[in-house]
Amino acid sequence: MIIPPKLSLYIHFPWCVSKCPYCDFNSHELKNPLNEQQYIAALRADLEQDLPQVWGRTVNTIFMGGGTPSLFSAKAMQDLMQQVRALLPLRPDAEVTMEVNPGSQEFDHFSGYLAAGINRLSFGIQSLDDHQLNSLKRIHNSQQAIKAVQLAKKSGYNNFNLDMMFGLPNQSLQAAKEDLLRLIELEPTHLSYYQLTIEANTLFAVKTPKNLPDMELQHDMYLQGQEILQQHGYTQYEVSAYAKAGKQSEHNLNYWQFGDYLGIGAGAHSKITMGHNGQIQRQVKQKHPQIYLNTAASEKRLLETRVLDEQTIPFEFLLNHLRIKQPLTWQRYQATTGMSIDALKQKFIDQVPAEWYQMSDDALILTDQGFLMSDEILQNFI
Repeated sequence: MIIPPKLSLYIHFPWCVSKCPYCDFNSHELKNPLNEQQYIAALRADLEQDLPQVWGRTVNTIFMGGGTPSLFSAKAMQDLMQQVRALLPLRPDAEVTMEVNPGSQEFDHFSGYLAAGINRLSFGIQSLDDHQLNSLKRIHNSQQAIKAVQLAKKSGYNNFNLDMMFGLPNQSLQAAKEDLLRLIELEPTHLSYYQLTIEANTLFAVKTPKNLPDMELQHDMYLQGQEILQQHGYTQYEVSAYAKAGKQSEHNLNYWQFGDYLGIGAGAHSKITMGHNGQIQRQVKQKHPQIYLNTAASEKRLLETRVLDEQTIPFEFLLNHLRIKQPLTWQRYQATTGMSIDALKQKFIDQVPAEWYQMSDDALILTDQGFLMSDEILQNFI
């Protein structure tokens, strides 16, 4: 029997000042004045339609992603949080995160966001090298990024993530090291350190930057970053996530542990365990902002709905769980998937090199070598 896992709420804000050439998220350049009230009203209507799927369940975390949520004023965010609390039981100490782009015109006063109940920020800095920021077509510079973080800290934020990329055009191992050390000086409680990836349907896929580091150098950068972050008190708990003690992203951990999440907003995704029949259902909302606004109060807001089958569930569970440095307990696997552990165990025994994992009566955990080879392991479950 499937036991519905922890529930999170994801809220998508689809607009940006400009579209980054490496971004494959559902984001759209803001070409007209932002109508905050209209979008907040659409989010409420969308949430009201979804409520029957999660009656009586407590929301443990909220994540506001984009796009650029911080384009919305603190007043709009306060209105949104009040409406969410009116419709859903929110855990009193819920982690509530908002993504922030550090350009000077891309956020309101941080104290207002904090007063609205947003208690964690995630800054999309990507680099503190102005040359690299220019190559990534970011609209902020390094000093604006540093100032934004300092303003947030002065406003009372003591829990925040900073994003940084490595593997950038013409980047050397030493340059990657210096960039990361500058970021650490800002004293984030959480740091996401990940490789620039050329994704399909992006400008970089059409016009790929020249002189990207080769795979060997990218691997060296990754290992160098691991070592530097460990030396500075950050523990790696996921492929690209590092945190100070007690500051892991609870919201992202819920994703990676195959938890449930309700998604509202243009292009938002949901994964919900239906308590009455044990089915696991995924939904996607309309992606284009105007179509979403026009349909948020109706069934037409749904772009896709599908129920996971017995072939899909193990793959999706592992796709998420193998990203984290935590034991995969058999109890969790059975409780969240409703499936037997025997087939999963046998698959590992038959197809995964023994030096990549350790298996006990209670759990399975990847070795350091296996953690680096998680993509190859997943190929056995497609």
